[in-house]
Amino acid sequence: MKAARSSVVSKKGTPWGTIIAVVAIVVLAASVVTYYMVASAPKRDQKSREEAAAAFAPSQQDPDPSKRIAGVTTATYEGSVHVSAAERVAYDKTPPFGGPHDQAWAACNGVVYEKAVRNENMVHGLEHGAVWIAYNPAQITGEALDLLKVRVEGKPYMVMSPYPNLDKPISLQSWGHQLKLDSASDERIDQFVAALRTNPFGAYPERDATCDAQIEPGDFDPTPPGPDAKPMDYKGSAGTQPDQPGAGQPSAPATQPSAPASK
Repeated sequence: MKAARSSVVSKKGTPWGTIIAVVAIVVLAASVVTYYMVASAPKRDQKSREEAAAAFAPSQQDPDPSKRIAGVTTATYEGSVHVSAAERVAYDKTPPFGGPHDQAWAACNGVVYEKAVRNENMVHGLEHGAVWIAYNPAQITGEALDLLKVRVEGKPYMVMSPYPNLDKPISLQSWGHQLKLDSASDERIDQFVAALRTNPFGAYPERDATCDAQIEPGDFDPTPPGPDAKPMDYKGSAGTQPDQPGAGQPSAPATQPSAPASK
């Protein structure tokens, strides 16, 4: 009888099905945890990047800390010079960071545009104190693109868009300032934002203006401006109006579509 029982026990074997199922569950759980850790890393790291860049916050003693950032280019532009939605400006810089612009602005309240946006609408946001991050879509993708997005999404006076054929992978603009970079991990991105976004001592023309916009900016035009494009010393088009301090909406925009641009 004992021999018979021993034979039955030996035939049960190892429960491979259960073991495989348990291993699969453990692997799946580990994969999910790893995915969320990797996905959330840019946001976690961004807090550290911003803390490190806090030394570039403007003050009365240091009103333009961007002067301490290597590679920043500056220029002086007259503000509140407007063109209509049908007109183009022959900008002196690419991407532009000042000069005549459309009287209606592209939303710059933490918006990441998926498509390139008309220069004339983007420049108006800079006049309000925004920082515009432009990138070459052929060079910035994947993790690098995510690193840029985390600097912009949901943040006031920040806007981002692709810029086809940009001569550098990344270009940052504020009114009268520009910085071109090769890497999305460059610490100067956060320094530029800390120094120039709504800098209370800065030279951007329109203070206390909103970055919310109920207009759809025009599409980016990659062709060179024609002979009818407005020059940088242009004084404004008939039918447009200068900005009013603290204005909440564009003054008499030439077009007023109901929906914001695709994001």
